[in-house]
Amino acid sequence: MKLDLNADMGEGCGDDAALLRIVTSANICCGLHAGSVAETARVMRLAAAAGVGIGAHPGFDDRANFGRTRQGLSTQEITDLIAWQTGAAQAVAQASGLKLRHFKLHGALSNMASEDAALARTCYAAALAVAPDLRIMVLAATAQQTAAEALGAAWAGEIFADRAYEDDATLVDRRKPGAVLHDAEAAAARILAMLQAGAIIAESGRRIPARIDTVCLHGDTPEAVTMAQALRTRLTAAGVAIAPL
Repeated sequence: MKLDLNADMGEGCGDDAALLRIVTSANICCGLHAGSVAETARVMRLAAAAGVGIGAHPGFDDRANFGRTRQGLSTQEITDLIAWQTGAAQAVAQASGLKLRHFKLHGALSNMASEDAALARTCYAAALAVAPDLRIMVLAATAQQTAAEALGAAWAGEIFADRAYEDDATLVDRRKPGAVLHDAEAAAARILAMLQAGAIIAESGRRIPARIDTVCLHGDTPEAVTMAQALRTRLTAAGVAIAPL
């Protein structure tokens, strides 16, 4: 079994350099929900030097709330928001002789797109109009996957090591107890169980069949590096090959 490990980076928090020694894909903030142009460029170069694939990680223009507050934007506004961030990330990468490999939505925009295939399709179409060869990271078994499939896009099914799941494969709202997991060993055991089952295991115990290509760890949590290392160690010991998409 082969698996990619990814983490969100370039947000001005967390230990990106340490995570880059563990993960195989870096989802790099495009500068609106957090970070900066300088941070985006710095982390892209660090990732490339570590042999880690780089991707655009756009969200709402909502620095005050780290992109985690839902917004009601029009289709055109969403298209412009995604095109602008994807284009900016692509330009920064090209200026350093690098290439974007994948695309992954951030925060509230990602959560909304996991429930709304039309919104997800708008986001992905906007990104692909700028960079047609991007691989889309989707929240597995959600409306995001439905949208990527409808577009005929290359996609990778993603699950989260540090987040709990609802019965429809969407993430438990961060405001609810137990939504974010903090025990590295427990998270690693949980991911291994999902891989072995070929399914997302919801908080209720329900199993939702899913294609699992990549596992995400949030780079902004205090235990991100510890969890990433525990996960990689546990998976490798179980015979899972950790490799880029």
